[in-house]
Amino acid sequence: MQKVGLFRSIHLKFVLINVMLILIAMQIIGFYFAQRLEDTLKENFTTSILDRMNLAEFSVREEMLKDVDEPSLATRLRTVLSNSTSDDISEIRVIDAKYTILATSVMENGSMVGQRSTDDIVRKSIMSELPEETIYLDESTMRRIWVLVTPIISDKKIIGAIYVRSNIEKVYEQIEEINQILAGGVAVSLSITIIIGIFIAQTMTRPISDMRRQAQTMAKGDFSRKVRVYGNDEIGQLAIAFNHLTNQLQESQSTTESERRKLASVLENMTDGVIATDRKGRVSLINDSALAMLRLTRDLVLNRPITSILGVEQEYAFEDLIQLKESIALDFSTEEQPAILRANFSITQRETGFVNGLIVVLHDNTEQEKIDMERREFVSNVSHELRTPLTTMRSYLEALADGAWQDKEIAPSFLHVTQTETERMIRLVNDLLKLSRMDSEDYDLNLEWVEFNDFFESIIDRFEFSKSQDVKFNRLLSNEDFFVEIDTDKMTQVIDNIISNAMKYSPDGGEICFSVTQSDDHIQVMISDEGMGIPKANVKRIFERFYRADRARSRALGGTGLGLAIAREMIMAHGGEIWAESEEGKGTTIYFTLPIEHQEEGEWD
Repeated sequence: MQKVGLFRSIHLKFVLINVMLILIAMQIIGFYFAQRLEDTLKENFTTSILDRMNLAEFSVREEMLKDVDEPSLATRLRTVLSNSTSDDISEIRVIDAKYTILATSVMENGSMVGQRSTDDIVRKSIMSELPEETIYLDESTMRRIWVLVTPIISDKKIIGAIYVRSNIEKVYEQIEEINQILAGGVAVSLSITIIIGIFIAQTMTRPISDMRRQAQTMAKGDFSRKVRVYGNDEIGQLAIAFNHLTNQLQESQSTTESERRKLASVLENMTDGVIATDRKGRVSLINDSALAMLRLTRDLVLNRPITSILGVEQEYAFEDLIQLKESIALDFSTEEQPAILRANFSITQRETGFVNGLIVVLHDNTEQEKIDMERREFVSNVSHELRTPLTTMRSYLEALADGAWQDKEIAPSFLHVTQTETERMIRLVNDLLKLSRMDSEDYDLNLEWVEFNDFFESIIDRFEFSKSQDVKFNRLLSNEDFFVEIDTDKMTQVIDNIISNAMKYSPDGGEICFSVTQSDDHIQVMISDEGMGIPKANVKRIFERFYRADRARSRALGGTGLGLAIAREMIMAHGGEIWAESEEGKGTTIYFTLPIEHQEEGEWD
């Protein structure tokens, strides 16, 4: 299960948001309270000072308006100023209109009396006839000092000013103490808020955490767990809805899994190949039949373009395949194995018409194409084989009809040719009938037990006795008895066809070898000649119908091209196999096998 980081937890976020809101609210309230408190304390302080200054101004103005000598005025003013001082006021000075200090409340500063004031604030107040004030930091005591200069006016004429220095640092100390008290209260409030917030957040986030864990469990395919419902509020209703969703997903997954298994079973057991692509034309699904047809492995197919897999990238783009309405033929043939496929295309799309991909169904048409080709070749060969003797017969018969029958020298020759071609057509038709019966399995084997060496020797003797060419027969037969169950007529025809072909293609002075050997549960018969041989590429074709290694010579000798085809069918009907080995210019060897049964001694007479 994936863990959520500390700073990504909704629990912590809830507490932090709650604390931040409280902190911001208290900061706003504290700032407003401190600002208002500072203004109030300053206002109370200045009001207190101003009230004293108003009284002092009145007394000073009265003293300055009396007609007395200068030393007496200084004494009286000092008396008035002494009565006006307090703990908040550190010094009071009286200055006339010419900026001369007339009196001061501080005895230590008595030397200043009679000197001109150098304070700018005094000059500004006398010149503007308005009160001036300022606050500065006393560097010696590091305390803030409030300076107030109030002009003294009599009959709209300024006669002087009162300079007051007061200790306003007490006000700021009171503000600092109150701020510290407020900060302590904020800290206590935040601590309580955090503790309460943690409990509240835990109550609210516990169902959410349960749903998160359940969602992660569901992502792994486990729908057995249920979310605990803690109440009937919105979160409780969400938990109920989540449990209902879990049940629905479980049912949907079961249905989807069942359908997926059915689809997989269908695809795996289909003889046709099926390929599915995504909307970009890349293969996303392929069954085993398609892999076998394409002769590829799954890792070489998945996520590759379908046009490349089918080998049609030169002729078609993926967009072209989407619009194809007809199937296309695919040739995957090799020299060793033919493979002709037919591909049908259908698109998968949403209800909106958006194309999701392409479905390709592959049919293996190799056998059908082979059958069609053999049928066309068979019809062509039969037509050709029949047309040749018929054309010859028609020519000779037309000549006879034109009067050649009256010529005693030519007529017998023409009739002989006609008879020969007729017998050739009869042999061809008989061979075709035999093949037809074998193809339809409409024939019976008259099986009997024979000793194969004696049977084989009798056939060889017949050919050796009747041969007209100078060909030597070399018999490599063992003295061991091989008893086989065969149809002697059909097996005689097989051996006759093979020996006849060997004699046809053997040159004068050549040799034909015969041998019979045993291997396990069958005997192997060999008949070889020293004829012209067969090209290696065509060796396997000599058992095809109408195939001839030398067409001109075969026809001249009356061959139909069906002898070895019939031999193969008969050998296979006896449960054996037949094949050929040949080297061009050196001769051809035909092999065939027959099953053999081992007999106990004394069982045969």
